[in-house]
Amino acid sequence: MTSSDSEKVLRLGELTVIGRIRSASNATFLCEATLDGDTEHCVYKPVRGEAPLWDFPDGTLAGRERASYLVSAALGWNVVPYTIIRDGPAGPGMLQRWVDQPGDDDDADADTGPDLIDLLPAGKIPAGFLPVLQAYDYAGDEVTLVHADDDRLRRIAVFDVLINNADRKGGHVLHGVDGGVYGVDHGVTLHEEDKLRTVLWGWAGKPVDDESLSDIRDLGEKLNAGLGAELTDHITPREVAALRARVVALLRNPVMPTPDRRRPIPWPAF
Repeated sequence: MTSSDSEKVLRLGELTVIGRIRSASNATFLCEATLDGDTEHCVYKPVRGEAPLWDFPDGTLAGRERASYLVSAALGWNVVPYTIIRDGPAGPGMLQRWVDQPGDDDDADADTGPDLIDLLPAGKIPAGFLPVLQAYDYAGDEVTLVHADDDRLRRIAVFDVLINNADRKGGHVLHGVDGGVYGVDHGVTLHEEDKLRTVLWGWAGKPVDDESLSDIRDLGEKLNAGLGAELTDHITPREVAALRARVVALLRNPVMPTPDRRRPIPWPAF
């Protein structure tokens, strides 16, 4: 099935709930979308199942997920799976393509090494990983929060700066069987106030690469050419203006920010 065919199934297919994802803080369901014999798995988050937050307006999280996808698509980075707003079994909500990940039955005994984002024993950080935070686990042992020094992950870190992601946990980064690395759960993004909270601080103070800067420059032009107006269907004009300001700021000073604000890492981190 082509990408456009898959997207059509998600837009128009009949939704059937397979089960609820109980680890999520908001009502989140695994569904099947079926159209003309084709089936796609997807995540469905109805607006009516969103938990109230003190700092984000009620009923806006689904729209922020869609807006984050639109920014990802405008950048050409494909870091957010295809995401739409549509009606479902529990009313209107966010629908997102399911990301298939390697299963536990591939080779349970194989030593595959750390995950892209992981907790490792202190002092045992392998090559190719960056330390983020020293902590203690539930047994009282010292551990280090790390993430891979991976270009795909770094692009997500830059993306989070742009969308002002307030909740980039380790579990919100998925390594697909297609080799892609995707970010999910973007309901608390695109606020006009600085709320960046992430586990991806390993590149703090490092320069943003030239290729990403070129794409960010294109994003700024698209915001002025029509994308900004499209985003106002999901976020406020002030929030769109704040996104433009973050684009300009990163182009003027192309350096990844440092965690200099209170509580810069979401908790729990996974």
